[in-house]
Amino acid sequence: MSLDPIFLDGAQLSIDQVIAVAYGAPGAPAVHLTPTAGQRVTRAAQAVQQLIDNGVVAYGITTGFGAFKDRIIPLGEVAQLQRNIVMSHAVGVGAPFDRAMTRAILLIRANTLARGHSGVRLATLELLLELLNRGVHPVIPQKGSLGASGDLAPLAHMALVLIGLGEAEVDGVVMSGAAALAAKGLTPATLAAKEGLALTNGTAVMTALGALEAWQARALSRVADIAGCLSLEALHGTDTAFDPRIHALRPFPRQLNCAAYLRALLADSEFTRHADPTNVQDAYTLRCIPQVHGAVRDAIAYARWVMEIELNSVTDNPLLFIDETSGAIDVLSGGNFHGEPLAIAMDYLGIAMAELGNIAERRLMRLTDEASNAHVLPAFLTQHGGLNSGFMITQYTAAALATENKVLAHPASVDTIPTSANVEDHVSMGVTSGLKLRQINDNVERILAIELLAAAQGIDFRRQKVGATAQLGQGTRHAYALIRAHAPFIEEDQVLYPYIEAVRQLVADGSLVSVVNHHVADTWSVE
Repeated sequence: MSLDPIFLDGAQLSIDQVIAVAYGAPGAPAVHLTPTAGQRVTRAAQAVQQLIDNGVVAYGITTGFGAFKDRIIPLGEVAQLQRNIVMSHAVGVGAPFDRAMTRAILLIRANTLARGHSGVRLATLELLLELLNRGVHPVIPQKGSLGASGDLAPLAHMALVLIGLGEAEVDGVVMSGAAALAAKGLTPATLAAKEGLALTNGTAVMTALGALEAWQARALSRVADIAGCLSLEALHGTDTAFDPRIHALRPFPRQLNCAAYLRALLADSEFTRHADPTNVQDAYTLRCIPQVHGAVRDAIAYARWVMEIELNSVTDNPLLFIDETSGAIDVLSGGNFHGEPLAIAMDYLGIAMAELGNIAERRLMRLTDEASNAHVLPAFLTQHGGLNSGFMITQYTAAALATENKVLAHPASVDTIPTSANVEDHVSMGVTSGLKLRQINDNVERILAIELLAAAQGIDFRRQKVGATAQLGQGTRHAYALIRAHAPFIEEDQVLYPYIEAVRQLVADGSLVSVVNHHVADTWSVE
């Protein structure tokens, strides 16, 4: 990850930069505003003050919030109004987000405010960035957002720390917000008009979940391709179904790209089956990998497209528009805080990733079921079945995870519960969609780790037939070698979960994909 500073202007933040900031601490790139963004932010804050000085009634500036939108707030209480919204909205519950998610939330919220349509002061926005740069991570509970009006409850917990309240993690220690700021030489802010609303009203939490999980899904899709090819070799499958002529007749771009990657992974393999008139085709879980994995790639690409737009969108309400010629100020109420685009994208991706887990679990079943693999491999991948159970129960675990994913894949975005006395009468449930997607991805990561471990076991049994010097494919041979560096062939029953975890770590930290793609071109680069 690059350590070059990131400069926010509200329009050019990328998912890769979010990942660098989220996962890079300590040692993450510093984040600053561009000079132009600073000027826009200052101009918008001046416009808010001008509205107050002129006695203009504007939602959230001189009125209450939600169902209290018609309650006019005396000018002397405008600042207290902003403090009150942060305190009253901080009602999140459940376990807090991890550090990576928290850092992504801070970054995305800051980028939104940098567009200069929200009305926060430059000093307040710079304090938000200092939380990132100095490692002050607000404790933000995961549950409580409806996804409209944005992520009110979790963002309020973020904003609490800016005013010296709430809790934050600093250098691994959770402390009060005031203590956390003091520990890093920062002073709490006194919120001005519009600032409490601007900090809490928006989609930063949904967007952070979507960006991080779309990135994770893309990484897992590569692993699934590698695992599928290793399983095919272990099962003496054929790569005929990946022939480019087949896919040219159904030219979904990412199906084509997936098939090309599979061919590269299996190139020169001595474990695949050549033309055999008695066995012309494999089961769907092998033969249809490009079609299924390619469809998953489509869902991932769509989710990334949505998140990249949302990263650089202004999602609070109301929004300020300043005519640079006349100086006229318009305060427009709208609905950019509504998380429906993100919720649908994350639900769609959750369904796709559940399918990626489903097909991997079915390949694992074929590896362990002697009847299904036509006795290519011994029952449950052990030579001495009966006394030894071998890999029997690994498939149980994968089946449990796949079944959990089927429940989690039910879309949250089709549900809504009206709130705020029926003023906010349709919500997206976007954070719920994102939290489900996160759990699905975690489950798929473990299913794939089990498949990889079982496929490597199957490869070792196949070597007994094809010879010790037989070569795997150009890509799969490197995946197999890495797995074997961390998990041995299982001759007799022993405790398996440490090996599952060791392979899962190779998946999670990117080692497996990195070692393979050092030798094989990654077709994900072709969008």
